[in-house]
Amino acid sequence: MLLTLLKYQVKPGETLESIALDFRTSRDALVRANPGLNGGRVNAGQTIIIPEIRDPDTIPYRIVVSLSARTLQLFDQNRLMKTYPIAVGKILTQTPRGEFVIVNRQPNPGGPFGAYWLSLSKQHYGIHGTNNPASIGKAVSRGCIRMHNQDVVELASIVPNGTRVSITP
Repeated sequence: MLLTLLKYQVKPGETLESIALDFRTSRDALVRANPGLNGGRVNAGQTIIIPEIRDPDTIPYRIVVSLSARTLQLFDQNRLMKTYPIAVGKILTQTPRGEFVIVNRQPNPGGPFGAYWLSLSKQHYGIHGTNNPASIGKAVSRGCIRMHNQDVVELASIVPNGTRVSITP
């Protein structure tokens, strides 16, 4: 099966290096996936291919995070499958808003990350479990989205890398 890869629109101020960090790939991999790049430079508004990340439009699932409601909703097409309670970033380390995709995953990452880690396409941010279940429902993280361990394991078993994650106020 031929995989349709993520087409990404470069934002103002981004470089191949910063995009590579966000998508956990290398600058060289981006250049190889985009042979038309002029000397490896990108411009705001330009569309590039992100290697090894599925196009979210080919995945039936999507995730919507509501920071104010402190919920994560999982959709299959337009059907709500499940709503999970979450913890979000505190005032000084707020959870970023916007459109992201899951770029990689790690079971049992250890420490405060609980039973599973799902990396988002913004360096240092992800959806993960917790070693402090009492934190769920609160604004206490350093910007990540915390879930109960059994919830993040369930979510990770359903959604593939490339799944769209919309984080809303």
